[in-house]
Amino acid sequence: MRRRLDGAGREMLRDLHRHKTLITLFYEPSTRTRLSFEMAATLLGMHVRATENASEFSSAFKGESVEDTIQTISGFRADVIVIRHKENGIVERVADYSKVPLINGGDGAGQHPTQAATDIFTIYDEKGRIDGLTVVLGGDLKYGRTVRSLAYLLSKFDGVRIIFVSHEQFRIGDDIKDHLRERNVEFEETDSVETALRAADVVYWTRTQKERMGTELLERSDQIISQFTIGRDQMEWMKADAVLMHPLPRIGEITTEVNKDSRAAYFRQAWNGVPVRMTLLDRVLRGHSF
Repeated sequence: MRRRLDGAGREMLRDLHRHKTLITLFYEPSTRTRLSFEMAATLLGMHVRATENASEFSSAFKGESVEDTIQTISGFRADVIVIRHKENGIVERVADYSKVPLINGGDGAGQHPTQAATDIFTIYDEKGRIDGLTVVLGGDLKYGRTVRSLAYLLSKFDGVRIIFVSHEQFRIGDDIKDHLRERNVEFEETDSVETALRAADVVYWTRTQKERMGTELLERSDQIISQFTIGRDQMEWMKADAVLMHPLPRIGEITTEVNKDSRAAYFRQAWNGVPVRMTLLDRVLRGHSF
């Protein structure tokens, strides 16, 4: 349930971290993640300095390493840096070069932890609980980093059951399945969209990550993903109180006619990104651990 702050409440938030500075260093294009971080920082009274498409319009184009970039800009009296990059594990690799906290805004096909935090919050906000839910993760599970991070977070709750639904070319990685086994999380894999949707309390759908595919798979991707599209007919398979989520952007894998269905939560999910990232920034700036 979204709540609006009055003027006094907004002013109180702006006093929390007034005059502190956020730098967003994005080597990959982004709309929702970058803007939600920047809006979150602004609402907390912070200054924002943004670099989008840093791989093309920064020293990276001249060949500078990410390590050198981080070491340099972290000394510009910034208080926190958000980085997005195409390389898996980049934040962990460069963390020791930064003089200030680094936040992972998405790394390749690896992880997207702040999106997962938004997703978990949305599930709880929509369903009132997370324990005991059956969550379907569907679409491109091989290259999509959001489902990887969400699966990790879901494994921390009790009695969660996960159903992975995808074409065999887009299956979730073995490292995720191994982690779920270690945590004794019940999960299964299927290519039947109908079977998965009928069982779901929460459906989390994803787009095809064409930018991460090889040529051979890319040529077949549209045909494959057409079998995993959710429209009005597929919504009929879902429970009356189920929730449909998507990290956005969508590229046809959920049709626009679904927008009118009250179970479609993906825009509410996107809006939740601002308060979730406000909370994250506040905790980081106060020196709290996670």
